[in-house]
Amino acid sequence: MTTYPGAGPVIHDPATLPSDDNVNAYTFCVELKGSEWFLQKGKMIAYYGSMTFEGIGHGRLDRLVRTSFHSPLHASDWVVASGSGKMLLADRAFDVNSYDLDDGNLTIRSGNLLAFQPSLALKQSIVPGFLTLIGTGKFVAASNGPVVFMEPPIRVDPQALVGWADCPSPCHHYDHGYMTGLMGGLRAMTGIGGASGEEHQFEFVGAGTVLLQSSETLMEEQATGAVPGEPGVPGSGATTGHSGPQGGTPRLPGQLGDLQRRFGL
Repeated sequence: MTTYPGAGPVIHDPATLPSDDNVNAYTFCVELKGSEWFLQKGKMIAYYGSMTFEGIGHGRLDRLVRTSFHSPLHASDWVVASGSGKMLLADRAFDVNSYDLDDGNLTIRSGNLLAFQPSLALKQSIVPGFLTLIGTGKFVAASNGPVVFMEPPIRVDPQALVGWADCPSPCHHYDHGYMTGLMGGLRAMTGIGGASGEEHQFEFVGAGTVLLQSSETLMEEQATGAVPGEPGVPGSGATTGHSGPQGGTPRLPGQLGDLQRRFGL
């Protein structure tokens, strides 16, 4: 159901849903015609038709995985969707768009990649926290705000970086004051006070395209495929009136995981 200003809701059915296109800015529709797509767990919100979802490396799809999925660190976060019908993808109301690679090479932040066609080969990037797609085909990705395409040479705030295409991997650039200043050193060691793009950037040189989200806030990380700990959600373990952050004890600034996320690792 899509709502337009000044009008009532538009109610969709299999005939009115688009094929391999956006339903709105936050939802993408993939049409399967006896075909397969690789899908990150937790990103399918509904589907019409007859489909199956199988884990990476299981059963009859082993040959497909052998030729198209080469990232063992992320294998548990992905499934293969197969069958016939229309499948809706979304990620917590972030902007969602599809992109076409034509004999290309694109590296993208792993949490932003929602799905891709098996004609593309997924590989593990040498940059921690990123994945690389190689070949020809379509993929779907999310971003915190619309994506902006930039040409190198450019320096990018780590929190705004979505990925890069057909250009060398970035190197780190640190402001001189950040490197030598006392407060910069304390922030680097503890994470207290944060680390802004004015102090530390990813530097891109050479030909290619850099993809930026129009926000300096990374998409909030969530265990893929996990049941949200919210009241009314079956299997969440939460009771009515006691919803809260998932995972128990909150993280403190400066913990290793926070530093890794802050610097895009």
